Amino acid sequence: MRTTEETEGFDGEASNTSMISGASSPYQPTTEPVHSRNVLGGIRCDMEYLKSYFGILKAVEVVLSLIGFICIETIMMCSPCGGVYFFEFVSCSAFVVTGVLLFIFSLNLHTKVPHVNWSLTDLVNTAASTFFFFLSSLVLACINHNTGAEIAALIFGFLVTCVYGVNTYLAVRRWRRGNGCQGAAQTSEYIRARTASRGEMEARPELG
Repeated sequence: MRTTEETEGFDGEASNTSMISGASSPYQPTTEPVHSRNVLGGIRCDMEYLKSYFGILKAVEVVLSLIGFICIETIMMCSPCGGVYFFEFVSCSAFVVTGVLLFIFSLNLHTKVPHVNWSLTDLVNTAASTFFFFLSSLVLACINHNTGAEIAALIFGFLVTCVYGVNTYLAVRRWRRGNGCQGAAQTSEYIRARTASRGEMEARPELG
């Protein structure tokens, strides 16, 4: 029979062996904390954007488009109805698209998708809304029955056309300014690379 000291000696050796094998094993459990990805982290209401010219214009466009859509929806009878349907489609589309862009910009969601040119996207939306609102208001002015709802929709249609026009002008200026800065940065980077390459050529010793 093994004595108590021998048993304790074997237990100690087994414990040391297990510790050594555990230390040398490549499959050790990690103790590093696992951080879950917070996709919606950093979302906040950008009050500076809402107080800026673009934020105010976007909010006014959404409100006027909604009022125009409500006015045109109150028309119960029309003949012909082409102008009414066209204005209804334009006002509803502008309300939805501009409202979505206002929501994205006011919550800084556009920073989560940096590969999209948001300045150009905003410019396309404002330019298209300006054109189609002016065209639909002009068609409604030529084809209407002088009802109160049609006249109200016509007034709000031309008002929102003017607001979209101002927004388009500011968006064009912002887009050109952004492209100018990007072009200047690319030019300076090209000049810097050319200068570095020329310096390497001058520093390279001549082959005998």
